[in-house]
Amino acid sequence: MKLDELLAEFTGVDPEEALEMLIDFSDSLPPVSPGRAARDSQGCRVQECQTPVDLWVDVIDGKVHLEASVPEKSPTVRGFVSMLVAGLADSTPEEIRKLPDDLLPQLGLAETLGMTRQRGFRGIVAFIKREATAPTDPAVRKGTGFFQGK
Repeated sequence: MKLDELLAEFTGVDPEEALEMLIDFSDSLPPVSPGRAARDSQGCRVQECQTPVDLWVDVIDGKVHLEASVPEKSPTVRGFVSMLVAGLADSTPEEIRKLPDDLLPQLGLAETLGMTRQRGFRGIVAFIKREATAPTDPAVRKGTGFFQGK
């Protein structure tokens, strides 16, 4: 899982620099695919996050693929989501299941970000874990943007 490598870059970095590094990730969030951008994102919104974060979690051929939409005016949240999109690409649902619920300590930002933002970040991770490891029955997944490929 590439996320471990990305998180390792934050080791020993002071909180101000860690926040700058996270914000730098905001520029690398890929655009949402045209088919998704045109659809209503209901069911893909991370409710725990004050920033409007829409996440699509697909499992295709046993590998997790993420797409996300996060406003540019929220660079901290956008950077966090961008790091997850890149770091979790092609992970298995089992690898996703093992993710820590709270990544802020590994980022060195547990003491820096307010409680609302912390809750939002944990909500983003919980959403990805829930969607990546949920039952694959399309009737159960209706409206979430989930796709289970062969």
